Amino acid sequence: MAELKTQATEVDPADFIASVEPAGKRSDAEVLDGIFRRATGVAPYMWGASIVGYGSYHYRYASGHEGDAPRVGFSPRKAKHSLYLLGCGGEGADARFEEYLTRLGKHSRAVACLYVNKLADIDLTVLEEMVELSWNQSFKDWPES
Repeated sequence: MAELKTQATEVDPADFIASVEPAGKRSDAEVLDGIFRRATGVAPYMWGASIVGYGSYHYRYASGHEGDAPRVGFSPRKAKHSLYLLGCGGEGADARFEEYLTRLGKHSRAVACLYVNKLADIDLTVLEEMVELSWNQSFKDWPES
């Protein structure tokens, strides 16, 4: 089986965030870090080259594919911020997120991601509620072993 590309690393998340360009994305990343820290109660670590992750879980699918992933996280990408929240993605999204998504503001989404151009486009209080919901649900879906 192929080795997973996105794995926890020893890179300091603060160093990564400090290196984000342009300055507006870096400022947003600092705000996101604060939101995720408050919602989860844990310090982050880096996953791969650009994902700031909080907590982790081990998954195994019926196909036998397995690995580790952050419970929640974000990546300040050049075009849009990618926000990794379990259950709020595309088809099969957890219905509990629908109410939050209607109040969040301008965003798009995929399987387990929300995409946001800039934080000024969204309600940060709603985002923090969504991070907390995803964090808590992750322990039900993927209990620690």
